Amino acid sequence: MSIWTSPITLSDLQKQQVPCLVTHLGIEYIEIGADYIIAKMPVDERTKQPLGLLHGGASVVLAETLGGMAAALSAKPGPLTPVVGVSINANHLKTVDSGTVFGKVTPIRIGKRIQVWHIVITDENNQSICISRLTTMILQDE
Repeated sequence: MSIWTSPITLSDLQKQQVPCLVTHLGIEYIEIGADYIIAKMPVDERTKQPLGLLHGGASVVLAETLGGMAAALSAKPGPLTPVVGVSINANHLKTVDSGTVFGKVTPIRIGKRIQVWHIVITDENNQSICISRLTTMILQDE
């Protein structure tokens, strides 16, 4: 059973990408399942810090992008109910200096107003490079 409030495809996700930080960093959705979404991001001049390593902030952008989209797609009344991130943490476990990283978001808790999401970012060898937790709030008319 799917957690998404409406049927959703990769094409639908890509259409949500408007020119913004997400598109500037080259983040692309590549898979959607019943309770997860996977996206990829290049490790290049847009996403590296001065030492030539993937910038921790870029990993956080990937994590919040995935968690925010998942929250919007799973919120009622859906689809794409407006949500905002209210808290994010990230543990950077390993460095990456080239290639592509992949983020996978899964739910921890999907509440009516508050949701918590788990995001794991891996390298091309499927080694964890960052673990993140995002809390989102559903925007509703007061």
